[in-house]
Order: sequence, then C-alpha cells, then structure tokens
Amino acid sequence: MAGLRLGPLLRFVDWEAGGTATVWVEADRACTAEVRCADGAGGSAPTFRVADHFYALVLVTGLTPGTTTEYEVLLDGDRVWPLEHSAFPPSTITSPEAGSTAVTVSFGSCRWAAPAAEDHDPVGPDALDTLASRLATAPASERPDVLLLLGDQVYADETSESTREWLAKRRDLDQPPGAEVTDYEEYTHLYDESWLDPDVRWLLSTVPSCMIFDDHDLIDDWNTSAAWVSDMRATDWWQKRVTSGLMSYWVYQHLGNLTPAELETDETYAAVRSSPDGTEELRAFATKADLDPACVRWSYRRDFGRTRLLMVDSRAARVLEEKSRAMLDPGEAGWVREQALDRKGSYDHLLVGTSLPWLLPPLIHDAESWNAALCRGERGERWARLGEKLRRAADLEHWAAFPDSFEELARLFAETGTGEGAPATVCVLSGDVHHAYVAEPDWRGKPGPDAHVVQLTCSPVHNSVPRSMRFGFRFGWSRLGRRLGHALARHGRTGRPPVHWDRTGGPWFGNQLMTLHLRGRAAHLRLDQAQMGDGGVGARLVTVDERELTTARDPSHSTG
Repeated sequence: MAGLRLGPLLRFVDWEAGGTATVWVEADRACTAEVRCADGAGGSAPTFRVADHFYALVLVTGLTPGTTTEYEVLLDGDRVWPLEHSAFPPSTITSPEAGSTAVTVSFGSCRWAAPAAEDHDPVGPDALDTLASRLATAPASERPDVLLLLGDQVYADETSESTREWLAKRRDLDQPPGAEVTDYEEYTHLYDESWLDPDVRWLLSTVPSCMIFDDHDLIDDWNTSAAWVSDMRATDWWQKRVTSGLMSYWVYQHLGNLTPAELETDETYAAVRSSPDGTEELRAFATKADLDPACVRWSYRRDFGRTRLLMVDSRAARVLEEKSRAMLDPGEAGWVREQALDRKGSYDHLLVGTSLPWLLPPLIHDAESWNAALCRGERGERWARLGEKLRRAADLEHWAAFPDSFEELARLFAETGTGEGAPATVCVLSGDVHHAYVAEPDWRGKPGPDAHVVQLTCSPVHNSVPRSMRFGFRFGWSRLGRRLGHALARHGRTGRPPVHWDRTGGPWFGNQLMTLHLRGRAAHLRLDQAQMGDGGVGARLVTVDERELTTARDPSHSTG
C-alpha cells in the first residue's frame, strides 16, 4: 500500500476561467495519486520518479466557481488524506467567483523549520504555524486567497541540530561543506523538516501558494558576483550542491507555480514524467540552468481577478560581469516589462514579488551602489579588490548593487503607473532583510505615477535578527545615516538615483506576515506578528499596523 510522504500542497487555483486547481503530493512508492472533492470535482495523475522519490501534481477539474469544497487524497485508491485523528478541519479548495475583483494576499519570507512542539523555540513562535492555528478555528472568509512565500523556504546552509545529527550519520561533517546539505536526498530532508510541521502541512493543503527562491535555498549570497561564482566552482562540492538545489526547487516549489497550460508545454516536465526515472533528465536541466541562466525562466505571472502578480527571480537570472552587472538578464528584464504592460487597464493592482527589496534603508542603498562602483573600478584596482571583500562580508547584493537594474525598475513603475489604464497601486513585495517596513518613493520633484507605488517588505516568517543588525537597519533610515550614505555616493561617483524615498512604516522586528486586502481599486494593508500569549502559553497573531494604500491620488478609490 502506497503512503503519503509529504503534502498535499494546494498550489495553482484558476482565477480566470475557473474550475481548475493543482495539488502536489509526494508518495513513498510509484502509484496513482487522486484528488476527490466533495462536490464531485477531482483528478488523478501517476507519480513521476526523481532520485528514488515519487511525486505527482494532480490537475483537479470540475470545480464550481464561487464555492468551497472539501477534498481528500487517495493513492492507488486508498485514502491517505486527511490524516486519521487530525485536529485540523478538512482541507478545502475554493474556486473564485467569476468576475471577482476581491483578493486577499498574505506574504513573507525567511523561515527556519519550527522545532517540535515540546521543544523551546529560541526565535519565538512561527508566523505560519500561528496563522494555521488561527485559520483552523476561524470562518473560511478570513483565509487568504493566496500565500506568497518570497524566498528562503529552506536553509541549505544553516541546518538545525536534528538535521546535523541526521547528516552526521550519512557522511563526515569535518569535510566541506560540513553541516550544510550537499545532494538531492539531503534537500528532501529539509523539505520534510519544514513541511511536515503539522500546522504548516494543513495550512499549505488549504491555502494556495506561490513561491520563489532566495539565496539560502541554495547558499548565503548565491550569485553575488562573478568572482564569487568562480571561487565556488573551484570547490569539489559546489556543483553537486547547486545542481541538487535547483533540482529540488523545480520539484518542490517551481512546478506548483505554473498554470496547467504552462505545464502542458514544459519540455522538462514532459521528459521527467515520461521517463521511468526522471533523475538524469532533471539533473541535465539543472546543470544547464546553472551554467546558462538565460535558458530557463523561474519568474512567472499569475492573475487574480483584477490583481496581477509578477514573481521575479532576483537570484538566478543575474548578469555578473562587472561592467554590465544586471539583476535580470536582457531576456528576463524584457519579459518583466512585457508582462507589466500587457493589456494595461485590465488590472487594478500590480504586485511585483522579488525576494530582495527594491527600496532599502537609504544608507544601505548608497553603500551598495558605492560598492558596485568600486568593484567595477571607479576608484582603481585597489579599491576594486576591497570592494569585492566588502561585498561578500556585508551582503551588498540587493537591487541597489545593480544600479542600472534599480533605475530600470523605477522607469517601468513610472510607465506602468501613469496614464490611461494605470493601476491604483504598484506594490513591490519583498523579504530577506529580517524586518518589516513600508517605503514610498517620489520622483525627485517630477510628476510621479498616477498609481501609488510602495515597497512592502516583510521578513522573517520564523527567524531572528541580532540586536546589532536591528540598530544598523534603524540607523540606515536616520538623517545621519542618509548623510553618511551621501558621502559614500560622492566617493563612488554614483550620482543620485532617479527616485527619493521615505519610510512610512516600521521598522518592525519579529516573526510576521503582511496581508493585502484588495477590492476593486481599494487596497488595505495589515501587518501581523506572532507573539506568545500571557504566561508564555499559546501563540497568537497580533496586528501591529494597518493602513489604506489607496488615497485621494486615486479618484476611483472605493471601499465597497
């Protein structure tokens, strides 16, 4: 009898034509996975094999728009989900009502797997666990329509004590890379550790999710510079690591991001499914993706009624040559522009998901653009060598470290947000920096876009930030911090960026999630933090900030 090893994860739910969804599962042997819904909808798919693991992405059809239905998962005809004696309600699929303009989006990034319930959690309660606990007892109307996980879903380079003990039974941890993961099997252990958490497992089975990687999914500062890549490729362990990381990302995260139409035309998906063992097909794909990032697109688009999401890969698609550094290669940048401008006027809100914030604290922005100038030789060879050392030591590799890409994004937001058909909001959703804040740009005295452009940064979901870094982030927004940043900019001869921005909320520190309630052209933002109850018992989500994002600048703003 086949058993359910991991999942189910509810991934894609159709907001356009309605009636379809995808559910991802991992079984412990080859079998046929089936999803049966209480209203008669359903679907089935045979598993495909990768490195002696068995997966299926089941296309569910026949859902009735505007309804919510419970579902169960069967493997070779035997029911394996819901789990027996589960404390959680049945998992459900909600098919949006045709023509709906209302969508609720929750997002965050950076999640260490929560320890077992009986263990002390040194970084505080997990925001996803806490969200699951709340939703399990809340009306279905309070559930997010989609959960965006903006990077560092697993930490390949910062493993838990229990994972280190497991790794030590497989190999000698005194040999590089030590207690970091090395191969596909070890990556599967990370996903088990993270997604077998009972609260998160139920949450991901009933709230659709969209995901994108960040550096820790592979390694800290992944693709920082050409010199960094060269140094990593000189080791005897990196190639296996990056190949296994991309293979596992494709299986566990990327496939579920795609629409059924995209899956039908995906050559790698077809090759892996048609093979008795798709390991070599997937390994060849991942190897090529690492060596030639332009051959694959990890970015994707999803439309939720009149809200458009562009999830942008800000890690693998980089151009790293110092004289032509770019966050996105030309093909990727062109794709983002094309998707943002496609059928302008057909959406009311543009969400740009990028794991790395576009707008950082000003001092950090200026430090990164200064460092980029040094590294490309603006101040000579000695400064360039120092710049590379600083870049790696201080993680100076956000959008600001790719100045041309930063400015290109500013121009795109101005163009997208201006004129007939402009959306009410352009929201840049990011994580990575282990605190939350709201920042708003202006175009330095020039008429700004008609849309309200805003940077919304929310991190971590479950992690920590040292006190020294908290001070640094706060100082980065201060008047003195700005002055220091201006001095660095003058030394680097960087000039001023095309936009000026101010922090209008935060910084907030803690395990947290942001939620956008979008209805028509109205946009409401809420930040919730996971906090322990009185006496250290019972975590709960506490709202620490709420605000309207649509203002008088948007004449069609409504609250209906």
